[in-house]
Amino acid sequence: MQNGRVAKLLGIDVGTSGAKALLIDERGQVLRAASASYPLLAPKPLWTEQNPEDWWRGVCSCIREIGEPAPDAIGLTGQMHGAVFLDREGAPLRPAILWNDQRTVAESEEIDRLAGAESVRRITRNPPLTGFQAPKILWLRRNEPDNFAKTALVLLPKDYIRLRLSGSSCTDVSDASGTALFDVPARDWSEELFLSLGLPQSLVPQAYESFEVCSETNGEGGLDKGLPTVAGAGDQAAGAVGAGAVVPGLVSVSLGTSGVAFTALEAPSFDPGGAAHTFCHANGAWHAMGVMLSCGGALEWFRSVFAPAMSFDELAAAASHAPPGAEGLCFLPYLAGERTPHNDPTARGAFVGATLAHRFEHFARAVFEGVTFGLLDCMGTLRELGASPESLRVTGGGAKSGFWVQMLADCSRLACGGLAVDEGPAFGAAILAGVGIGLWPDVATACSEAVREKEVTMPSGMDYSAAYRRYGELYPSLSSWFSMP
Repeated sequence: MQNGRVAKLLGIDVGTSGAKALLIDERGQVLRAASASYPLLAPKPLWTEQNPEDWWRGVCSCIREIGEPAPDAIGLTGQMHGAVFLDREGAPLRPAILWNDQRTVAESEEIDRLAGAESVRRITRNPPLTGFQAPKILWLRRNEPDNFAKTALVLLPKDYIRLRLSGSSCTDVSDASGTALFDVPARDWSEELFLSLGLPQSLVPQAYESFEVCSETNGEGGLDKGLPTVAGAGDQAAGAVGAGAVVPGLVSVSLGTSGVAFTALEAPSFDPGGAAHTFCHANGAWHAMGVMLSCGGALEWFRSVFAPAMSFDELAAAASHAPPGAEGLCFLPYLAGERTPHNDPTARGAFVGATLAHRFEHFARAVFEGVTFGLLDCMGTLRELGASPESLRVTGGGAKSGFWVQMLADCSRLACGGLAVDEGPAFGAAILAGVGIGLWPDVATACSEAVREKEVTMPSGMDYSAAYRRYGELYPSLSSWFSMP
């Protein structure tokens, strides 16, 4: 309670396709929600950019639609890894370069060369990927030296919105973990990496824990002046807070276009092969996540190519008419390369084992099973980092499919819980805001009180072990073929 009344918490999500704002109370009830879209820019092949002013307009639109100018606290989240280059007056020098931009292959390799691959992984717990922020800074230095010379500050997307709302430049430890400049075990910027790369540490803002109040609103954007704003979190960490995945044993599984298996860790263990990410978590500890690039996206590809008149539910119904294991038909879901467990951009999808006896429903079931087995692989990678999954919390569009969730429960042999409120990262950001002003003593307590399961799907006893073993043999057998010219 705040001043004898139920507190209101505002979560703001600066996503890739649009902005979202969510107003909740301290019981986790959604009071109002708003969203606004903005364009994605692709000035060259494999380049993705956005205009930070579009983010600002989108967020302001959401705040106006919410119609609550004085919430008790505000939390911010958003797309990770992007780079907003600002001059000394805080004005953007060029469009922001986004997380899925692929122009920085040479710069990613340069980071390993300048700092040493072993040192980079020891410090950041990750390889320097093209999506991360540091390669973008090196790209600017090499390709736009005039803009680099004018750059006084580099912010992540959500932190640019904070700057506009408060005038303060801050970030949080979870989002900073994806820059390739952050010491993840120490939870602070790495002086060693800045020196190795020849970059001034003044380019980045101070990093706070996700639940710490680090700024106050300045009266801009439709919000009153002086409202406490917590550091917030990157979208994956904030989404995990919104799903309650802040304690070991509870794994969040997102069934979206891509698939993500996310677990809290008590120590910053990491995968030296780079197939899983280890970042600081929003709960004051760490997290690891495995990402498969084509999860629901593989199902949508199959539907649009082979059954465009079918709905997703009709596709699941067709798949349910084939037996588990699809009578020996296997699908490898690497339609866009893969990240976990095989960090291999050359990996490709495949159907293997087809016979004259196989019908449409077998192929449909094989796709559902293939993406589910891919998620099992992600969880296997997390186990290697010390995770011990005891139950799953399922989110994303695929969580609406009872057929798919039951398959996940059977394959993993774990209970799969849905969410009463599945509002993504904005919900988690709002919860973090409540922790920041003392509504809850810590993030784990906040999640236990504000995050509720809607239903739990238990394993039925269906055995997928033989089909999963066949699936596991496909990539080693086909990987050399994938890389052939």
